[in-house]
Formats: sequence, C-alpha cells, structure tokens
Amino acid sequence: MERIQKEQAVLTMSPNHKPVKKVASGSTVMFETYDCFSNQIQREDQPFSSVGWDQINPATGPLFVEGAEPGDVLKVEILDIKIDQKGVMTTTPKMGVLRDYVTGETTKIIPIKDGKAIFNDKIQIPIKPMIGVIGTAPGGEEIPTGTPGEHGGNMDCKQIIKGSSLYLPVNVPGALLSMGDLHAVMADGEIVICGLEIPGEVTVKVDVLKGEALPLPMLVSEGKLITIASAETLDDAAKQATINMHQFIVQELGIETDEAGMLLSLVGDLRICQIVDPLMTARMEFPQWILDQYSYKMK
Repeated sequence: MERIQKEQAVLTMSPNHKPVKKVASGSTVMFETYDCFSNQIQREDQPFSSVGWDQINPATGPLFVEGAEPGDVLKVEILDIKIDQKGVMTTTPKMGVLRDYVTGETTKIIPIKDGKAIFNDKIQIPIKPMIGVIGTAPGGEEIPTGTPGEHGGNMDCKQIIKGSSLYLPVNVPGALLSMGDLHAVMADGEIVICGLEIPGEVTVKVDVLKGEALPLPMLVSEGKLITIASAETLDDAAKQATINMHQFIVQELGIETDEAGMLLSLVGDLRICQIVDPLMTARMEFPQWILDQYSYKMK
C-alpha cells in the first residue's frame, strides 16, 4: 500500500500542483492528514487567530492516478479512517452562523475515549469520523482547499465516512486527488465553522471509470445515493443537488420526468452539509434499495 505523509500538503486544489505520488487505477493509498489548523492548536489558551490563514485546511496530496483523463470519473472508496485521541474546536466572533452571538475566541480540547468524544462531565458524543475536504483539481484556476465546488473540496458532508464511495470529476490528467480536514464528529451545518477537528489517516482505493455520465460529486453511503452541490446561497445549492438527483433518476433509471419528481418528493431527503464556507453545500439523499428494484448497480 502506498502512503502519503501529511507534510506533503497543499492549500489549493490546482491543475498546476506537482503530484507527490503516482499510482495505477485500482491502487490502495493511505493519506496522513493534519487537522484543519495544521495541528497548530494544542492548548486551550491558543485561539483560532493564532493560526495564520496560510495554515488553514491543508489537504494531503495531490495524488496522480494513472489513466485518469479529463471527462473520466474518479471513484474513491473510503476503506478506513483512523483518528487521533483528541480533537479541537474553536469559536471566534464574526464567523459562522452565530457570528453575532459568539462573544470571544474560545478553544476547547476534546478527548476521545472508548469511541466517544468527551464534551464535558455530562455529555459524551459517539464519534463518526468523516472527511471534510476531499477533491480533485479543477480544470481552470486553482481553488482554495477551504472552498467546495464541482471538484469536491471542502464539502463537509458528514456522510463521507468509512465504507462510503465518493465519485469525483477528472478535470486534468491524473485527477490530482487531495484530502484532509477530518472530523471525529460533526453535525449538519457545521454552524461555528468547525466540527471536532482532528488529525488522522485515511485509507482509500482509487479507480478510474470510463464512459460514465454522473452528476458529480456523487456519494454512496449507508444505503443511500447522494448528490452534493455547492453554491453562493443554500437555496441554490439545495436546488442544484435536487436537480442533479432528478436528472440521474430520469436518465439512469428511465423513470418519466414528472413521476421522478413525485418519487423524489416521497423518498428524497434534502439536507444541509454546511453553511459556513465561502460556498454553501447541500445534499439530496435517495434510497439505494430503489436502484436495486431497477437492477441498477453503481460501478
């Protein structure tokens, strides 16, 4: 298995980055990752402002996948996520949904014990490790790792977990896959601009898919097919995620357009991923058992 160390990280997703490793399609790769603060916050007397913006949201990579050409799809199977024994949360005024209510910069170090985040002496929260930043290089100008988009990026989708498969666009030769910003646990919305930020290791299998026309990014996770979209407003992100799923149902399952809309209104769950990044991100979840009824299998 190939391994990429966390020191080999980028702060943008760019077609101009030199790949740190090349692998064949079908390879298994382990990515070491910093937390979103580049592991700079180790004590509760260190505020968010002590970390420069040039150290926020590093993503390990990029990885060059041989045979990946523009127009292809990169399938990334999340085989495992291992995390550290403690995570970090911060608040800061004028950031996040509670920007007008947070009174100061607060840092909280939260230990992980027996599969739970020890929030305080009364609250222990079961962990569910997920990947906040994961994406391929865009075809045009570079995009900061903290910004989501059609290439993936900082989607902060809590369903990108062990056992899930993420489908991303290939915009440049080799795809140039990077990832980071792990969370031990995070709620939909990520309202104070962070989940339980934590370093870790992600093991993935990468496969190049030829001739697939999917509304990307797309995710298969916990019995659900998920379309993910990002836009300047949450309304636009939610609409696009819904439209993407509707088009998939019509084109791939062959269901008539009005009937597909009615079906989505019955079983499609529209959810928020995050509302604190430069673009907002939403997802539409569709039960995979319906794909089974139509004998449709995701590659």
